[in-house]
Order: sequence, then C-alpha cells, then structure tokens
Amino acid sequence: MGYKILSKTELCPNQFEIEVEAPYVVRNAQAGQFIIFRAEENGERVPLTIADVNKETGALTLVFMAVGYSTKKLAELNVGDELVDIVGPLGQPTKIQKYGTVVCLAGGYGAAPCYLIAKALKEAGNKVYMIMGARTKNLIFWQDKMKGACSELFITTDDGSLGEKGFVTQVLDRIISSEKIDYAIAVGPMPMMRAVADMTRDKGIYTEASMNPIMVDGTGMCGACRVTVGDKIKFACVDGPDFNAHEIDFDEVINRTKIYKEQERKRSEECNLLKMAN
Repeated sequence: MGYKILSKTELCPNQFEIEVEAPYVVRNAQAGQFIIFRAEENGERVPLTIADVNKETGALTLVFMAVGYSTKKLAELNVGDELVDIVGPLGQPTKIQKYGTVVCLAGGYGAAPCYLIAKALKEAGNKVYMIMGARTKNLIFWQDKMKGACSELFITTDDGSLGEKGFVTQVLDRIISSEKIDYAIAVGPMPMMRAVADMTRDKGIYTEASMNPIMVDGTGMCGACRVTVGDKIKFACVDGPDFNAHEIDFDEVINRTKIYKEQERKRSEECNLLKMAN
C-alpha cells in the first residue's frame, strides 16, 4: 500500500509542505510525535515530525527541507504520486495539559511541529505565546495558521527583514520579565534550544526541548539517537523527542552530530569520485 500525496506547496525556498493520505497514522497521531518515511523502495528511512493532521479526512501534513538525497527525492514527487511507506506515529507525544501561561519557541523548520503543539496547548486552556525565528523573512512560513494556534505571535529574523531583528531569546527574555511563565518548549536548531534552556534554568521555568538527533530505525534498536539527560541515557526516538531541556547534555549531542555530518561529507566525496572515475 502506497501513501498518496494529496497536495504539495513550496512554502519558501527549498522547503515544502505535503499532505499525504495516511488514515491509520493520523488516527492515533498526537502533537510532538513523528513518522519515518521512504520515498522509494530502496530508499533510506527518514524521520519527519508530524506538522498537522486531519482526523476527518485522514490527511497527514509534513513539512521538510530538501537537503539530502531522500528529501530531494521526496521534493520531486507531485500530487498523485505515492510514498512507498510511512511508519508512525512514533515517539512520545508532547505533554499537553493546563499549565497556565506557556511559550513555544520555533527556530526555522521548528515552526512546523510547533504549530500542532501550540494548538493543543491552547485547546487545553493555556495562554500561548509563540515566538518564531529564522535567518530572514523568506524562511518564515505558516504565519496565519500560527496566529490561530496561539494567543499572541512574535516573529524575529536575524537580518530584521520581518518582525523584530534578533533572536527568539530576546523576545523570551522580555516576556519573562513582564509575567510569570509556567512552561516553555523549544523546537529548532540545537544552539537555539540550548540558549532557551540557559535562559529559563535559573528562573525556574520548566522547559522542554524537542530533540532531533540522527535517527536510523526509530524504534530504539540502533542507538544512534541517544541523548544524555541528567545521569541517564535516553533515546530520542522512543523516550522523546521532548526532554527536560535543563538536563540535556547539548555539547554531547552537537559533537556527535558533527561526527555524523563529517562522515556523510566524506561518503559524498567518495561517491562523487567514483562517478567521475566511471
């Protein structure tokens, strides 16, 4: 059984939104969970966080950036084409409850999973601040959707081309200074999530980070996505992806990711040399 693509939109340069017919996945999907897809029969297994679901139609929304072989292959598919398979929902859902006043921080592509989380938190009766950040305005998407999912939306860009010039942390600092925050969750690049954790730690604000380390099988068997949280080893695919941000060893995760990226770079160079030789 294939998974038919129902719609496809390029949200911003090289970043796409697709709706896929996946009723069995959607039936049990919750905010914060993810899926693993294969674009073709012999393709690699790639994790993507669930961006949105339509329980009535069984449509699953995914947002991805076409950066590697498999995501570029996915970007080549069009409406009516099918993904070979989708496994999910995987991982533990975000802990949705009535905290009071919460802040969701989305860095870059983190806006996609943050939408469903913010929406669920708002439906649970929370006052939800959403802070979206990106390098430039061309990388900001889903503004209208996000406004409906939160109580108040803030946008920051590194170059000041949209919203406030700067980073999500400066808006967070301003909110913290003006009122009591009961819960915060950060989704995005590791340095951003670590900066949020550093800011909220001494203020006693319980903060979670949605971890996105390298994943292979997504079931806790390979150990590639291991994360040190406090004094324990956790696996992002089965124990997460959300963890207490104040207990995560971000240095370890960032260093391990660099190793994987360097190995991938070397493999790509070797493949290019083989192609040239042939």
